[in-house]
Amino acid sequence: MIQSAAPQHMVTRFAPSPTGRLHVGHGWSALLAMDMARAAGGAFRLRIEDIDGTRSRPEHVAGIVEDLRWLGIEWDGEIVFQSQRLASYDVALDRLRGQGLLYPCFCTRADIQASLTAPHGPEGPVYPGTCRTLAPAESAKRIAAGAAHAWRIDMGKAAAQAGPLHWSALPFPVRDVRTQVVAHPVLHGDVVLARKDAPASYHLSCTLDDASMGVTHVLRGDDLRGATDIHRLLQALLNLPLPAYVHHPLLVGPVGKRLAKRDGSIALADLRAQGMDPALLAADLRAGRFPIGIALASA
Repeated sequence: MIQSAAPQHMVTRFAPSPTGRLHVGHGWSALLAMDMARAAGGAFRLRIEDIDGTRSRPEHVAGIVEDLRWLGIEWDGEIVFQSQRLASYDVALDRLRGQGLLYPCFCTRADIQASLTAPHGPEGPVYPGTCRTLAPAESAKRIAAGAAHAWRIDMGKAAAQAGPLHWSALPFPVRDVRTQVVAHPVLHGDVVLARKDAPASYHLSCTLDDASMGVTHVLRGDDLRGATDIHRLLQALLNLPLPAYVHHPLLVGPVGKRLAKRDGSIALADLRAQGMDPALLAADLRAGRFPIGIALASA
């Protein structure tokens, strides 16, 4: 399904979290990213997003490597582990704090869900800004007392500082025809950049890692299209390079629900245990033919 892009020094990546075995959708996305790079004579990298201390498991890292190699997926260079890049996240957070763009948030999920003032954004309710107006002395007092807190970005202030933003989109199936998409990060509210239970949020770690790895083309699912607005803002604030983005359709199961590890979606390990020919599976996935019961989500 991937058509050759114009020859260039392209770098793509696949970046799973080690919270379970890879399912068919992961395999398809990894194949697309690898083939896109190979068609352009570029590089394909593997990153393990392992900073979720409550769910990441070393055995799942081994499973990811095993599943990818079984499917014929090979990457260039060493595997990048987010757990080895924590210092870079701290530097970025300090830089944003120095710009006056971050504030500590002590709210629990229950607090936010109970708020009657929470507005709605592209992905549902957004944070109503409860802690944004806390006096600095009060915030410092709570932190000194050991109160659990996340760090949120003051989105209105950050967006005003960055000014109008666009990101570069390529269509799927991939062709080298770019469209400039207007970014609307404010619609997402004051998102978390450092979680209470992790040193960085997906938004911050992903944006920094893609820049550090020299990723020029990010291929990922449609469910992350909205996140691209946030990532574009962080790129502007932190003076990072701008990759192009390809958002592919998601795969869904028999009842139209997107594939997910937690729901026991068809795992590559299960197909291997059933004696599936990996070369045949890879050929089918590239041709848009999926195992029985799996299909592309409707547009």
